[in-house]
Amino acid sequence: MDKIIIVAADLGHFKAYRITQGPMESPRVVLVDSYDVIEGRGKLADKLSDSAGRFGRGGGKEEAGMSSGERHNIELETEKRLIKMIAKNIEVLIAGEKCGTWHLAAAKTINRQVIKNLKPGIKARLDKNICADLTKTDKSEILSYFT
Repeated sequence: MDKIIIVAADLGHFKAYRITQGPMESPRVVLVDSYDVIEGRGKLADKLSDSAGRFGRGGGKEEAGMSSGERHNIELETEKRLIKMIAKNIEVLIAGEKCGTWHLAAAKTINRQVIKNLKPGIKARLDKNICADLTKTDKSEILSYFT
């Protein structure tokens, strides 16, 4: 039966591989899905303007001073949203591929949260989970981490 390996790291990279093995064959690893999330990469300071004056403080024309309108939790909100997006993509992929079991390799910083956001049925089919960033690992070496 085919298995799926999901590789995710730093909220910016996602790759999914299918492991297939026919009778009398060695296992093969085939890339099924891959994407980069621009929002999950880089520093927040590079994405947002630091210029004050976007939001008025309220009041009439006499009080035309502008506030900085800081969003204090924007990094945390973005991280939570991207983790939920990864979990949702895993659920769709696993359901669509109709695989029996699957493996996950996710960076230590997001691994636990991704699993926490999965539906119980998908989570129950998770066979192996490792805390590692394997997104830059060659596909010929990926399988060795799960055997």
